[in-house]
Amino acid sequence: MRRTSLFIAIAFLAGLAIGLFARSAGMDTLQRSNAHVADLAGIKKLEQEDIEVTLSQDPKGLVDVWAEDGVRIGPGRPPTVGKQAIAAENEKFRAQFPEFKVLKYAPIITEVQIAGAWAIEVGNADAAYRMSAKDDPVSVNEKGSVRVLKRQSDGSWKFAVVGLK
Repeated sequence: MRRTSLFIAIAFLAGLAIGLFARSAGMDTLQRSNAHVADLAGIKKLEQEDIEVTLSQDPKGLVDVWAEDGVRIGPGRPPTVGKQAIAAENEKFRAQFPEFKVLKYAPIITEVQIAGAWAIEVGNADAAYRMSAKDDPVSVNEKGSVRVLKRQSDGSWKFAVVGLK
């Protein structure tokens, strides 16, 4: 009889330990799932900000979407590194083309992969712009664009690397 009671007590404790372990593992999965949902919401917020500031050409907003050490890569020129350099490049462009206007900007993100504090977006974009009021609109249909995002210390997301075609 004593042996049976001891066996039942050991089985009960083992079951309790397994149950606690399984529950904590489930909570960890739930926490990771909640963090993933929060990351996707933050990324979606950045995407919306990008659309708004691109359409409005708000000088401050066009810089605020970048991480401090962000890198903008464009064809035929060296990469622009850092928020300050991106702001200076934007100002120079505005001075050269004061009537520049974005008529349409519609990025279509087809895939987002998150790895820790980094995310990669893949997608396409339809855009149209006019260099001046007298110029005809130029349409752009960009396929296969890739943007690298970086989670900031406050949990928000910013552009870390964007290549322009």
